[in-house]
Amino acid sequence: MNHFYLSKITRMVVLCFALIQFSCSSDNDGNTANISNPEPENPAATADVTFWLTKSDESVKLKKQSDIISFKTETNTFPSITVDESQTFQTIDGFGYTLTGGSADVINALDASKKTALLEELFGDSDASISVSYLRISVGASDLNAAPFTYNDLPEGEADTDLSEFSLEKDSGVISLLQEILAINPDLKIMASPWTAPVWMKDNNSFIGGSLRREYYQVYADYWLKYLQEMQAAGITIDALTPQNEPLHGGNNPSMYMEATDQTDFIKNNLGPTLREAGFETKIIAYDHNCDNPNYPITVMSDEKANPFVDGAAFHLYAGDIRALSTVHNAFPDKNVYFTEQYNSSEDDFGGTLRYHVNNVIIGSMRNWSKNALEWNLANDADFGPHTDGGCTICKGALTISGGETVNRNVGYYIVAHASKFIPAGSVRIASNVAGSLQNAAFITPNGKKVLLVENDGNSQTTFNIQVGDEFAITTLDAGAVGTYIWE
Repeated sequence: MNHFYLSKITRMVVLCFALIQFSCSSDNDGNTANISNPEPENPAATADVTFWLTKSDESVKLKKQSDIISFKTETNTFPSITVDESQTFQTIDGFGYTLTGGSADVINALDASKKTALLEELFGDSDASISVSYLRISVGASDLNAAPFTYNDLPEGEADTDLSEFSLEKDSGVISLLQEILAINPDLKIMASPWTAPVWMKDNNSFIGGSLRREYYQVYADYWLKYLQEMQAAGITIDALTPQNEPLHGGNNPSMYMEATDQTDFIKNNLGPTLREAGFETKIIAYDHNCDNPNYPITVMSDEKANPFVDGAAFHLYAGDIRALSTVHNAFPDKNVYFTEQYNSSEDDFGGTLRYHVNNVIIGSMRNWSKNALEWNLANDADFGPHTDGGCTICKGALTISGGETVNRNVGYYIVAHASKFIPAGSVRIASNVAGSLQNAAFITPNGKKVLLVENDGNSQTTFNIQVGDEFAITTLDAGAVGTYIWE
């Protein structure tokens, strides 16, 4: 056989093989597939978990991450935070701030369009919002008002036992701002706390310190009733109240001292009966002071006549340990506990404040049965004002608002946002273990999403699992970083 004949046969074999390959590379409709870029045998991994991050060095602040975090059955040697929705704890009322009179002043000074955008960002439910769901306000002035006042201030030596001079006028800025906020979020919960009673009701006739005179206990209960009625008439429902902010601290301006036994008597004989007889179901919450004295609210709730009027106890953390909330919960498991105040100091750095507050105020309060977690305060100016003479000069708001123009978001904004944006009111805390330095709290939301808030309180980057049943999702947090993880 000659060479020409062999080469012809070879060309025919090659042609037939090419035709076979062409046929195999066509789809069922006869269209040619892209054989130069074939589909991968394994599709790209999809994320089961959404992850939002803030780093202590401020390089990332409440930013959604692109990490692909998926649940898999393969085991590994990383530490695990096990989330168990079969174990449930308290129902959450919300996360937020104290809206002080000073906060209202600087927010109300903004240009109308900037103010509207800011309120939507804070209280709306869009993707760009942090969805604040709880506010605390002062009854009369707090120390973060420009000057002290109550709703019944009189010339020295005068009294007004029928409260004919009662007026909310000095709080018109707070009231109008609350009305705007409630138009955005009608379900917002509001707690009210007084720094002082009217000075003519006190034994020292001063805004600073002193105690409520016994002969004015009922008048002060009527003052409370008038307040609730007029706020309601303005379209503002007060969900809860504390009879006195920081009742064991009489040195602030304004302030008032109130022993546990005095608060017990006031609640059981005056405030409780007066509000209930008028048809108000406003929650009465005892104490509202530091975690170093859980015996104060225990004393109030141990009184058999005061107990039915008291919903629970409120705490701050300028002294003591956050576990005091569990001490009170364990003593009265049918009552509630609340975390109502912790300030950010202008003298502290972002990273240290982020660590401490997320660990204690948010995660710590949640793991110790609190129904809310509130930072102090929402906003002030660049000089940490307004404040009263003698009021806090280093309290740094979640927002700094300068010249009615510029809004800067401070560490307090991110502390609250990591919870408020993802854990709405009505969510329920579920079980999760603390794995090493990974402080955390887990929740299931009303629509069934699971949320895990984690703060890496250690000194080095940590890789860990989020474990649900026999599945593991691997993620990593830098030292001091905060992550919120969400999945179905």
